[in-house]
Amino acid sequence: MGPGRLLPGLLLAIGAAARWVATPDTVRPRVVREQLLWVSGEGHGGVHTFRVPLVAATRGGALLACAEGRKRSAADVGAKFIACRHSPDGGATWGPTRVAADDGSAADGLNLGALAVAGDEVLLLFARCAHPPQACGPPSTHLLRSRDGGLSWGPPQNLSGVVGSEVFAPGPGYGIQKQHAPGRGRLVFCGHGTLERDGVSLLLSDDGGLRWRRGGALPAIPFGAPRHPRDFTPDECQPYELPDGSIAVNIRNQNSYRCRCRMVARSWDGGETLPPAAVTFDPALVDPAVAAGVLVTGDLVFFSNPAHESQRVNLTLRWSFTNGTTWWGRGLQVWAGPSGYSSMAAPPPDAQGHAPFLYLIYEKGRSLSTETISLATISIAGGP
Repeated sequence: MGPGRLLPGLLLAIGAAARWVATPDTVRPRVVREQLLWVSGEGHGGVHTFRVPLVAATRGGALLACAEGRKRSAADVGAKFIACRHSPDGGATWGPTRVAADDGSAADGLNLGALAVAGDEVLLLFARCAHPPQACGPPSTHLLRSRDGGLSWGPPQNLSGVVGSEVFAPGPGYGIQKQHAPGRGRLVFCGHGTLERDGVSLLLSDDGGLRWRRGGALPAIPFGAPRHPRDFTPDECQPYELPDGSIAVNIRNQNSYRCRCRMVARSWDGGETLPPAAVTFDPALVDPAVAAGVLVTGDLVFFSNPAHESQRVNLTLRWSFTNGTTWWGRGLQVWAGPSGYSSMAAPPPDAQGHAPFLYLIYEKGRSLSTETISLATISIAGGP
């Protein structure tokens, strides 16, 4: 199958979208196309490792994919650049890699990050010097804006005056723009801190991203102390809005507090608070301490991560008809081998509020999960 062709099942799913209803009998996801967007290795453009993939669906059917290009090693600390590729036709064809930001030879480089689509703009949030006490400078968080779907970017906006001196490392994943009250239209990003001073917090904007302020926070316990197994350590996070207007945040359970499974925080006031009493743990979503993907389309919630308690293998897509309180079946195995961070996006919904397919971008390999960045197009109603 050529890169510009879709399997018949996807075309049928798109054509039937107007009459399709999501039920346990009709939701049968399957991968209909998969593409390698980046390959790690010093022989490929001088980049040692590509990691932390992000994807966004922009207006008009375009896609934007971004990842960290780690220049000299696979380590989190070190010089990096942000690599992005643009597809004007929903992933059928892709343009070349463009550099959105580059930290030169910094001892502790930039870290992705989160994408958000706000009207005609794409926002990209990333951190610098997020691993103190590396010789890089004070930690900072930066916002890039693009008005052409990610083909070019304006100058970075430093948000340190808002986030303060603590590390705010966004995502990784995407930011949301709320569709329901309270706070309809509000932009919401989630970020985390360093391991000893970890926890998650929200960053909010009510004017399309021009001005920002801090929202709810959920700090680690104990805060500012060395971490131990079973400590309460919320880490990388993905916010999403549920149909009732509440915000859920799916969180990496860094030290396996209570279980080797995901944390879920909730906010019912548009992200102003993240009450500790509203934090739950989902034993159905096992977590090997990794960044995971979550996506809401219509009344479906999708979740992606390596479905193993301790190893980054078996990238699996799960789905829920009950706002993530229960999960249907055993899910779709996207890749049985080594896999790591993942994130998702979907095109605009149909008249019933559903997208006929979704995009899943993830770290994929045969020996190591960091060998490639791959994008899977998944038909939601595409099974046999």
